[in-house]
Amino acid sequence: MTPPAPVSLTAIPGIPDIQPGDDLATILATALEGAGLALADGDILCVAQKVVSKAEGCLIPYDSVTPSDRALQLAQELNKDPRKVEVVLRETRRILRAWRAPGAPEGVMICEHRLGFISANAGVDESNLGQRDAALTLPADPDASCRRLADALAAHFGARIGVVMTDTFGRPWRMGQVNVAIGLAGVPATIREQGNHDAWGRPLQVTEPALADEIAAASGLVVRKNARTPLVLLRGLDWRPDPASRATDIIRKQQEDQFR
Repeated sequence: MTPPAPVSLTAIPGIPDIQPGDDLATILATALEGAGLALADGDILCVAQKVVSKAEGCLIPYDSVTPSDRALQLAQELNKDPRKVEVVLRETRRILRAWRAPGAPEGVMICEHRLGFISANAGVDESNLGQRDAALTLPADPDASCRRLADALAAHFGARIGVVMTDTFGRPWRMGQVNVAIGLAGVPATIREQGNHDAWGRPLQVTEPALADEIAAASGLVVRKNARTPLVLLRGLDWRPDPASRATDIIRKQQEDQFR
């Protein structure tokens, strides 16, 4: 059996602080070329959600936010800034859990984002924004954002590529956080192995690797929060493009939720 080709992960330096309205595709292309890299067929770019949100103007100054009664109530219970709580509520479809552990300086809100993702604070973030008293939300349509980037960069380099937008989530019953896919262009969300066979010929019935999340998690191996490298090039992976892929395809249907 031919061994699989090696896969490489490269964090791309030289990306400046992103401002609202910036042409992100051009900035990323410039950074790639500055690193001596040209995209080739089959390359996958992992792009941190934060730079996409900044370019798309998803930064919300707190002086523009008036907390609702619900936000004020939760803020008091959780010892959180009521303005941040209000931004979280605006991004949230439902709150699954809100609590403050004894002795903790601040409570936690586990939310279902309007796009369906389950995460702390509905993806609302205050870190690495370049300013205080503001919060950043997820893009309005991460898949559409990825498609725009993929189309522009594919045209620039003359290559068939994929794009995965990443964000950092916690996982139930596991410590720490990992990068997951919240937007896709071309890259399949999962690989359906049902009907294939394992190495001993046993039929596979439920196996379905979450390819996009595996790619996103791998990108986190070469990125550091203080390194300003929101772009990672993955090269060498054998994958088949799926023009209809969406990150929300990874979300389990509520009727399959065994923990409600």
